[in-house]
Amino acid sequence: MKMINTAVIPVPKLENDFYDWYQRHESILDKVKEHKYDLIFIGDSITHFFAGHPGYTDRGDDIWNKYYSERNTLNLGFGWDRTQNVLWRLSNGEFAGQTPRLVVLNIGTNNTSATENARANTPEEILEGIKAVCHKIWAFSPKTHILLMALFPRDDKASERRKTIAEINQLIKTFSGSDKRLSFMDIGAKFLDANGEIILSHMPDKCHPGSSGYKIWAEEIEPVISSIYR
Repeated sequence: MKMINTAVIPVPKLENDFYDWYQRHESILDKVKEHKYDLIFIGDSITHFFAGHPGYTDRGDDIWNKYYSERNTLNLGFGWDRTQNVLWRLSNGEFAGQTPRLVVLNIGTNNTSATENARANTPEEILEGIKAVCHKIWAFSPKTHILLMALFPRDDKASERRKTIAEINQLIKTFSGSDKRLSFMDIGAKFLDANGEIILSHMPDKCHPGSSGYKIWAEEIEPVISSIYR
């Protein structure tokens, strides 16, 4: 029997993390009621740690302020989120009234994790979850351009998850060619040394960027953002 694809079924918080998930959701609702944003980042803790308002960590705060403080930007990164959590958040007010010129979407890495609260998804299921997020964004804002980020590398080179991420990224790349409102960018190699292992100064825990890692991310996507802001 084929399993139900949990990656496309909207659900609220699944995992406990370093912050109050529901409180962050409510603070976002207050923000989008008050203001319309031109640039929105959507994702999990990798995006959450990039700072922005409301922020709970400041790994990338200086980088964020340099590139995005003058660009009317909102950070919709939530630690431990999977695609199904993003779908719930977007369906429950976090994108209400928003018509950004650009969304930077980096989601799916946590769908590769199995916990007592959620099973790991297959690469094909994760792609369907990412597709669903894109279509949910367009349901609110049909003209928004979406920059699809390839999932960042994590763990050791020989890990099974690294292989899974490579497969997911190939699927995302193929999907990105299906609509002119999509762009794709894979910056994973920037975090790796010549042997394919993660450079710890860029990604200290082999999952989340440090300050230099966020600098790489911002620099690499700047041409896309600049083109949208012309």
